[in-house]
Amino acid sequence: QVQLVESGGGLVQAGDSLRLSCAASGSAASRSAMGWFRQAPGKEREFVATITWSYITTYADSVKGRFTISRDNAKNTIYLQMSSLKPADTAVYYCAGRAGPQSSVQSHGYVYWGQGTQVTVSS
Repeated sequence: QVQLVESGGGLVQAGDSLRLSCAASGSAASRSAMGWFRQAPGKEREFVATITWSYITTYADSVKGRFTISRDNAKNTIYLQMSSLKPADTAVYYCAGRAGPQSSVQSHGYVYWGQGTQVTVSS
């Protein structure tokens, strides 16, 4: 069993940066692919970024070049560094974990989910 706890959300202005963290409990976390998803009001949850156990990353086109996903397996923590934030990035951001080392851009491929952290970008 893996439990995920996000932190680092908040209210920022357009152009600002923010770093989200996701602390994972459970020994399986360090061997699992992890991802970030987000959900804006009235919209479906969408893929943001994912990282494999071996640090291979994949990004949604909407955040490529602005967001960076990383992980520290020794700390069982993944991060999402967000730069050049836009009002369109406003959403609840969720950390998610897969059951194995391979990543996925599909939310249904993730079995562990955090409670979410709100990111609001004002114009």
